[in-house]
Amino acid sequence: MARKLKTYQTSLGFFDLAIAAPSMKAALEAWGADSNLFHQGAAKESDDRDVIAAAMAKPGVVLRRPVGTDRPFSEHAELPTDLGGGGTAKAGRKPKGSKANKRPSRPVDKAAERKAALAYEREQSRRELERAKEEAARQKERERRQQAVDKAQAALDKAQQEHAKRAAAIKAEAEALEKRSQTEEARWDREKERLESALRRARG
Repeated sequence: MARKLKTYQTSLGFFDLAIAAPSMKAALEAWGADSNLFHQGAAKESDDRDVIAAAMAKPGVVLRRPVGTDRPFSEHAELPTDLGGGGTAKAGRKPKGSKANKRPSRPVDKAAERKAALAYEREQSRRELERAKEEAARQKERERRQQAVDKAQAALDKAQQEHAKRAAAIKAEAEALEKRSQTEEARWDREKERLESALRRARG
C-alpha cells in the first residue's frame, strides 16, 4: 500500500528545496543531506499550498528555486540573481512568524494523495533502476579493467619465466666453459712442465 506523502522544505546552498516524500528520512536522502536538517531547524514540513501542489505534481523529485525568493519551484531552477544580499532576493523572503501572509491549507483530496503516493513510488522505482544500471555499468568496467590487469600480469609472469629459463641456460653454459677453461689450464701446465723439462735435458 502506498504511503501518504508530505511536502518538506529546506535551503541548501543557493537554492530552496522542496520534495513530496513519505517521511523526513526519505526527504533527507533525496536532498543528499549528511545531517538531520529537521532536528537542526533547517528543514520543515511545508504548509504553503503552492509548494505542496508543485511537489505533489512530481512526487519524489527534488524541486528548486533561488534561495530567498517566492518563485515557483521547478526541477531546473536558475541561480539567484542577487547574491550580494542587497535587494530583490531579500525582499522576496517571507517574514518569519507572520501568519497573516500564510495561505490557507487546501482541502484534503484523498484521490490526489493516492495518485501522488503512487507517482512517488514510481519515481523511486525509476531511480532505483537507474542506480542499478549505473552499478551494473561500473561493475562491467571493473571486470574489464581486471581482465586487462590479469592479461598484463600473465604476460609479465610468462616473460619473467622465459627470462629465468634463458638466464639459467646461459649460466650453465658459462659454468661449463669455466670448467673447460680450468681443465685446459691444468693440461697446459702439465704439458708445459714436461716440454720445459725435455728442453733442459736437451741443453744438457
